[in-house]
Amino acid sequence: MPEERKLGQKFLVDVDAWMDLQAAGRSDCLSDTISYTDIYRIVKEIVEGPPQNLLESVAQLIASTSLTKHSRISAIRVKVGKPHVAVQGPVDYLGVEILRYRSVDAQI
Repeated sequence: MPEERKLGQKFLVDVDAWMDLQAAGRSDCLSDTISYTDIYRIVKEIVEGPPQNLLESVAQLIASTSLTKHSRISAIRVKVGKPHVAVQGPVDYLGVEILRYRSVDAQI
């Protein structure tokens, strides 16, 4: 909607990344895993970056950027929602959820 683009929007973003965490579990060292702040920076950069027309595009950019920047991630689930959408009815938010695997999406 044009009003949303002009006024800005709020997004709810949820990310789950799959990777082998055995070394991190044994060592208790951040260097054996991926810092939450690294994923947060990717999300922030994309959500606050150039506007996208679709939530699907926002989710895809988060997933592909995370897979590209972090070779340890084998799969990633990204959920992007918009609260307070202009629809009639009891809806907290509407959104999309995608699941991407490195083996299939590594070329992105």
